[in-house]
Amino acid sequence: MKTKILLLAAMAFTLVGFSQKAELKAADKAMKDGDSMAAKTSLDAVSGMISGADDKTQAQYYFLRGKAYADLASKGDASAFDTAIESFKKVKEVEEKSGKAKYTDETNQRIAAITADLVNAAVDDNSEKRFKEAAEKLYLSYTLSPRDTSYLYYAASSAVNGGHYEEALTYYNELKEVGYDGSGMVYKATNAESGQVEIMDKNQRDLMVKSGTYKDPIDEKTPSKKAEIVKNMALIYSQLGQDDKAKAAFTDARASNPDDVNLILNEANLYYKLGDKDKFKVLMAEAASVAPDNPDLHYNIGVINMEQNNIEDARASYKKALEIDPGYVNATLNLSTTYVNEGNGLIDEMNSLGNSRADIARYDELKQKKDDLFVVGAKILEDALKGNPDNQGILTQLKNIYGALGDNDNFMRIKKLLGE
Repeated sequence: MKTKILLLAAMAFTLVGFSQKAELKAADKAMKDGDSMAAKTSLDAVSGMISGADDKTQAQYYFLRGKAYADLASKGDASAFDTAIESFKKVKEVEEKSGKAKYTDETNQRIAAITADLVNAAVDDNSEKRFKEAAEKLYLSYTLSPRDTSYLYYAASSAVNGGHYEEALTYYNELKEVGYDGSGMVYKATNAESGQVEIMDKNQRDLMVKSGTYKDPIDEKTPSKKAEIVKNMALIYSQLGQDDKAKAAFTDARASNPDDVNLILNEANLYYKLGDKDKFKVLMAEAASVAPDNPDLHYNIGVINMEQNNIEDARASYKKALEIDPGYVNATLNLSTTYVNEGNGLIDEMNSLGNSRADIARYDELKQKKDDLFVVGAKILEDALKGNPDNQGILTQLKNIYGALGDNDNFMRIKKLLGE
C-alpha cells in the first residue's frame, strides 16, 4: 500500500513538472508574439508551484515574468515596474546560486532598459505634476543603478516639488550618506559653420574639434549641489517645525564650506524666518564680506536695518548697492524712502505743538527739516529717473513726495509722465 502511495506522489510530481514546462513554453511564445498579458496569464498559472522547481526552471520563470511585467510597464502600467524588477533580481539570485548564468547577461540589459523606462516615466509624471509617483520611480531607478546618484537627487527634488517633505528628507539623508556632490564637467565647443556653442560628451567633442568642424573647446565645471541639498533639508526641517535640526544642518554644512555664500544666505534666511533679525544681520554682513561685489547682499542688509529703524546703516547699505549697480531701482526707491520716513517721523511732534510763540517756532523748524528731507528723497529719484524715465515705481513715489511738499508744478509734471 505504501509503495502505491509513493508511486502516485511521483506521478503527481511528474504532472506538475509537465504543467510548468507547458505554461513556461506558452509564456515564451506569447512574449515572442508581443502578447505580454497572455504571457502573464500563463505565468500566473504556475506561480504557486515555482518554489519547488529546479534552478533552471526557476530562472526561466522569473526571466519570463520580468520580461512580461517590463513590457506591461512600458505600455503604461506603472504598477508593473516593481514586479519586473523583483523578477529580474530573482533571476540573478537563482543563477548566482546555481553557478549557471544562462539569463544573467540579458537580465542586466533589461534592468538597464527598465531604468531608462522608469526615468522617462518619471519625466512624464513630473510634467503632469504627479510628483510623488515621479519621486518613487526615480528612487527605484537609483536602487537599480546605485552609481547614478543623480536619480536619487532628482527623486528628492520631485518629492520637494510635491510637498512630500518627509520622503524628500529620506532621500536627502541618503545623498549625504553616499557623499553626493553633484558637480561635474560640461564639454562645449563652437560649431565652426554656425558659430553656435554646443554641448556634447567629451569624446565626441574632442573628435569634432580634431576634425575641424568645431573649435574653441571649453571644459566647464558645474557647481556642487551640496549647498542646495543642505538648504532644502534645513527648509524642510523648518517647515516641519524642527528648527533645531534646520540650524544643525547649516552648522554642519558651513563647517566644511565656510565661504560658500549661498549657504550663508540660506542660513540667514532661516534666521529671518524665525524672527531673529540680529542673527540675520550678522550673517548677511558675513555674506557681504565673502562676496563684497554682490549688490543684492547690501540691499538686503539695508532692508533689515530699515525695518529695525537703523536709518544711517540702511542708507550706507543702499548706497553700497548702488555703487556696485547704479541701475538698482529697488535700492534707489528704498534709499529715497529712508529720507521720507525720517521726515514723516517728525510729524507726530509737529502735531503735538500748541499755538505759543515757542511752539510755532519749533513747528516751523520741524516743517523745514521735514521738507528738506523730502527734497533729498525727491532728488535721489529725479537722478534715477534720468536712466529710468518710464519706471512707474520711481514716478509714483516722486508724485507722492511732491504732493506732500505742496510742489504743484512738479506734481503735475510727474502726473503727466505717469499718463494720469
